[in-house]
Amino acid sequence: MLHHAFKRGRLARLMVAAASSGLLAFALAGCQTTATSDITGSLGEKAEASASSDSRRDVDGLRERYKANPQDPAVALAYGKALRANGERSQAVAVLEQAALANPKNKRLLAAYGRALADNGNFQQAFDVLTQAHTPEDPDWRILSAQGAVLDQLGKFDEARQYYASALKIVPDEPSVLSNLGMSYLLSKDLAKAEATLGRAYEHAKSDPRVRMNFAVVLCLEGRQAEAEQILKADLPPEEANAAIAELKRLVEKSGKPERSASRGPGTTAKAD
Repeated sequence: MLHHAFKRGRLARLMVAAASSGLLAFALAGCQTTATSDITGSLGEKAEASASSDSRRDVDGLRERYKANPQDPAVALAYGKALRANGERSQAVAVLEQAALANPKNKRLLAAYGRALADNGNFQQAFDVLTQAHTPEDPDWRILSAQGAVLDQLGKFDEARQYYASALKIVPDEPSVLSNLGMSYLLSKDLAKAEATLGRAYEHAKSDPRVRMNFAVVLCLEGRQAEAEQILKADLPPEEANAAIAELKRLVEKSGKPERSASRGPGTTAKAD
């Protein structure tokens, strides 16, 4: 099954446009988010426009080590991670694909390959590979959350939430999972549940910039821009706060305003992503 998944990836790249995908991408950039720690890596989010010189040297050094032994899983993992950090997503996929073919039972390698595929927009293939990166008998909450994020990108919101629920059984109130779940509700235009869930995440991880931004986004979409900006300004130098607010406005303008759900849950400014 793994070989077939790889083959499908070589034949065609799955392109999926999810409603407000820019918002989910920002939320999951972390999936290094933790999810990487990451959860899935940034699904669709554009890489940094320019890499630092140190980062570039890291990639160049790892490239030489990889060329010397392309089937070494440790080197492939490090090289793939460095490529992803530099925005070289297609190259990261190629490197991790070859290493996974040579080490088909290495679950860390499969997890990294699945996340790289998600970064690159190959969502169905990413889900297939991530499924093989852990087992029902020994589930990995990070991979469960990553699978949920991929399913959200495919528009399979109900199925995605089953994966988040499974992850939360292992790590209750884990902010990165709650953040992904909240963005899932936002993508399906349920602002009340999005606010409540992102509020819980924020309560547990107020210093996480991704969680902050996700919670601020839903507040802004509810017309509570002053509250959203206050959250983004907390504990940040003025220059960083202004940059965060500018990014918030960009994301909201890009996504459009989701419809408010008929039944609104209790306000959760204090409980968040």
